[in-house]
Amino acid sequence: MCSEPFTHHGNPEAYNDKLGFVAKLEEGVLSLLQPQRGERILDVGCGNGDLTAKMAAAGAIPTGIDLSDEMVRRARQKYPELHFQVENACHYRTDAPFDAVFSNAALHWIKDAAAVARSIWLALREEGRFVAEFAGSGNVAVLTAAIKEELEAHGYAWEGRSPWYFPTIGEYTSLLEQIGFRVTLAQHFDRPTPLKGDAGLRSWLDGFADYFFPDVTSTDKVLIYRAIEAKVKPHLVQGGQWTVDTSRLRIVAIKKTA
Repeated sequence: MCSEPFTHHGNPEAYNDKLGFVAKLEEGVLSLLQPQRGERILDVGCGNGDLTAKMAAAGAIPTGIDLSDEMVRRARQKYPELHFQVENACHYRTDAPFDAVFSNAALHWIKDAAAVARSIWLALREEGRFVAEFAGSGNVAVLTAAIKEELEAHGYAWEGRSPWYFPTIGEYTSLLEQIGFRVTLAQHFDRPTPLKGDAGLRSWLDGFADYFFPDVTSTDKVLIYRAIEAKVKPHLVQGGQWTVDTSRLRIVAIKKTA
């Protein structure tokens, strides 16, 4: 599935501030990239362009791509001096190879990981580097298990509801190696993320309702939300604070010389 859903790119402020899915700790993965003056860098899933702009501030020449017209519009409005394009990462091609490809908090939205990895490979020059961080195996596992159980308990099928791709470290590094990358760094780590706002978990559930509950009646939704909260509260409330069980993969890989 070569698409990135609306929730991620359509309203990034709500996504970051209310849903707690993208922790504001992107400086770590950007430091792994170490953008250099004059380097051409492709930012896959650039969103509103904030990280693309940081690459430019370091002297690099970045190009940001995103599937969302709205996000590219926002990025162009915010950083009119930079280059942003509406592109599908599964099919992206370029005649001028990049020195590096970067992606933060986007690849878990694209289920056809092989197509994206192939696009990244083709976009890089030989010995070019790929640096990424995205959600990995175990991400929001407590929450999604409870959602699945409660949906099925109320007569709703689970199949086809999850919009995400959460690979293990072995799955993703093997995929890259099969394409021809040399993986030089692979980390899989937990990053519990506090939820903001008084609504807590209900805001998170509402934020992903278009995926998990589109066919659920309003009466059933109230019951399901209540049951999910009760089920996950012992695991996700710490000192009175709702905290999402997020997990991340960090990858650095080099396009080997043929």
